[in-house]
Formats: sequence, C-alpha cells, structure tokens
Amino acid sequence: MTLFKIIRILILLAVFVVVAFYAKNQKLKSRSWTEPLSVVIYRINGDNNSPAVNEYINELDAGVFEPVDRFMRQQSEKYKLITRQPTQIQMGPVLTVQPPEAPLPGSGYASIIWWGLKFRYWTYKNTPDSDSDMRRIRVFVLYHTAVEGRSLQHSLGLDKGLAAVIHAFASIDQDQQNNIVIAHELLHTVGATDKYAADNRALFPTGYADPEQSPLYPQTKAEIMVGRIPLSETGMRMAASLDECVIGEQTAREINWLQEEK
Repeated sequence: MTLFKIIRILILLAVFVVVAFYAKNQKLKSRSWTEPLSVVIYRINGDNNSPAVNEYINELDAGVFEPVDRFMRQQSEKYKLITRQPTQIQMGPVLTVQPPEAPLPGSGYASIIWWGLKFRYWTYKNTPDSDSDMRRIRVFVLYHTAVEGRSLQHSLGLDKGLAAVIHAFASIDQDQQNNIVIAHELLHTVGATDKYAADNRALFPTGYADPEQSPLYPQTKAEIMVGRIPLSETGMRMAASLDECVIGEQTAREINWLQEEK
C-alpha cells in the first residue's frame, strides 16, 4: 500500500470519527428536552415556480404552523418534560433551489444513504449560518398546487441530521393536514418510527391512540406516527387536524419523553 493511500484512508477515518461524534452529540442534546428545539420552516415552490404557489407561500406566516407547537406542548404535559414547550417554530426565508430528489419507497439501503449525504450537503450549502444545529430542526416544505385526486411524493424526516423534507398542498383548506405531516416528520428527526403496516393500517397496539379502549372500535384519535384513525379492523380515515392526534407511549419512548421500563 502506497503512502498516499495510507494518508487518504487516515483522512477518511478521521472525517468519519468527527461526523460520528457530532451526530452522537447532536442526538443527545436534541433529545434531552431541557429546552425547546428550534424548528425552522423553509418554504419552497415545488411546482415549477407556479405563480399561484408563490402567492400562497409568500402569504404564509408563523401563525399557520402554531398548531404544531401547541400539539407538542399539549402532548408533552402528560410526560412531564423539563421544558414546557418542546418546540418553537420560526419562519426561514423562501428558497428557490430544490433539494435532491428523494429515493422512492422501497429503494435500496445504499440509495437512501447516498440521498441522505447529498441532502445534508444541500442543506449546508443552501441554508448556511453560524447558529448551532444541536437543537435546531430544519424543515423544508415543498408546496404543490392542490388538485383533486393528486398524490404527492412521500415526505421524509432524517433521524440523523435534524432535517426533513415535506411535500404539501398550497391550499388554505389543506393547512391543518399539512401540519399533521410536519409534526409526523419532525418527530422522525428525533427518533420516532412509523407505526403503520404496508397497507397503511395502524399497527396494534403501538399505532392506536387508545389500544385499551373497549370496544376497540371506533377509535376517536390517531397516533401521530400513523395519522389515520382506525374505525374498524379494515376501515380508517385521515385525521382532520392535530386536534385529532396523540403521541402514544411507544413514540414517547422513542423520542425520550418516556423512559423504557426496566
């Protein structure tokens, strides 16, 4: 092995150690819940610079996203966190650069890792500043024209890097459901996992808001990491707003709101 190769390997190992240490430190601090996490919303026109979408996103203010902060605050009360306000949403600037296209559901692990690296670099390049990222979540919301029957690309929240990409409809009528998606992906960034099966049905018991309810159906709330309310063994409906959602005990454990039982 040549000296050049040895030096290159040592440099790569050093970078890996630094990144791993930073990620570990970020995870510990962001999930300590000793103070609020800063959640910065970056709006992006995801519809080829559509004038209607531009008009919508330019009129958005932090008040539209206040239900997310309220949901986090109300849900945290039963888990007795040190901080009474887990998140504080603020508006970032409108961005004109699109993030790298995310891999399709079912893509290989290598594709997901590669996209994650590209996305982290894109985040660093397009939202540079001197603030610490130890307790800050960057949420990039790509808005699309609301068309009946239209489906959007899957949203993603990274549990390493404190960043999320949200696909949402540019419509006042969709604001409340957009907030459900934002809260869902936000929780992914701090360790929460999905609690639904491949057919989108809630997993029992972790995906049920009240798994001990008798009779079990119909449920009246949705576990936030499902977003759907089970009405029967096969029937369900989307939650209309965060008022119809809860953070269940398993999700609370995953995000360090509730300690594992020993």
